[in-house]
Amino acid sequence: MSGQPPAASVTATPELLRIEWADGTVSEFASLWLRDNRPEDRDPGNGQRLIDVTDLPEQPRMRSALLRAGSVRVEWQDETPPTSFELAWLARYAAGGGREGPAPAPEPWREGATLDAARDFAWTTLAAARRDPAARLDWLQRLLRDGIAFLRGVPCEEAAILDAVSLIGRVTETNYGLVFDVRSVPQPENLAYSDLGLGLHTDNPYRDPVPGFQALHVLVASREGGASLFADGFALAQELRARDPGAFGWLTRTAVPFRYQSQDAELYAERPLIQLSCRGEIAAVHYNSRSIAPLRLPPGELESYYAAYRRFAGLLRDARFQLRLRLDDGDLVVFDNQRILHGRTAFSSARYPRHLRGCYLSRDSVFSAAALLRHRLARETGA
Repeated sequence: MSGQPPAASVTATPELLRIEWADGTVSEFASLWLRDNRPEDRDPGNGQRLIDVTDLPEQPRMRSALLRAGSVRVEWQDETPPTSFELAWLARYAAGGGREGPAPAPEPWREGATLDAARDFAWTTLAAARRDPAARLDWLQRLLRDGIAFLRGVPCEEAAILDAVSLIGRVTETNYGLVFDVRSVPQPENLAYSDLGLGLHTDNPYRDPVPGFQALHVLVASREGGASLFADGFALAQELRARDPGAFGWLTRTAVPFRYQSQDAELYAERPLIQLSCRGEIAAVHYNSRSIAPLRLPPGELESYYAAYRRFAGLLRDARFQLRLRLDDGDLVVFDNQRILHGRTAFSSARYPRHLRGCYLSRDSVFSAAALLRHRLARETGA
């Protein structure tokens, strides 16, 4: 329910509070749920609960409910004091009352080849993001909505990425340190550190937790090759679900082993290629063919799984779904590493050097940065 309309009437049985809103819609709240969410049972400063479920009566019952200006006053049948619930709060938590959480709902984009990165995604300068909180919030909101956003004018200095991403979230340290350098080296321990083109993938599915967001800052752009590729894993997973529900099912319920080994790290985790939320919604995509370890499936299941795996991989190779662009010196891209797949075309470092510096940001810190900035601006503007 949007807009939190005023209530026209309330009625109550011992087990159920029923609110009819002024627009004609109706919301119902169970007495047990209401009893569990009394404002008096939360710390007034930090909002944390002061009781445990075992402190609740097993079957709390209401005696009456009275509509007051902006609230509903509930009388209980036991010794519990009366409780007032704000109507705006009840509207927020009504069944079907909207998406909970600090972020806008993702809006998957499908045919990346038809999109213009400069036109269809968020771009701003580092100076504007630092100077203008409203511009930064708009940029963050679009990052969370689209899964990817871009900054211009980030100084081509090795420390500049950490300064820039401090406006976005908190850096997660890995075995590479706080940052990593993407450039060709002799005998690379990771194919990212070669001249080879890389197919679409998400980073580090062998970590627990998987890095939430990734930032890549272009220090030196190759003049030939090395174009960046991106695709929306949520849109491609939805495409697979529509085309082949059976294949989609295999990829959501089969644990895939991912492994990475180097001189200073040995990492292993298992997760499905497509991860669902408790509601059955697509919550994450984990695809990295370079780090998949041998599958542990009975022979009778392997054929079906590989058919589904191949079907999804075919979508990732389809150029229609790929956003392609050339990032310039000083550009920085941030993307959701559990949604947006990225890759690149091949290049020759012997002819033209190419150097990107990257880091990972914890997922919750990016969502938190957007929420805190939104609350701050709302307070300042009185919205």
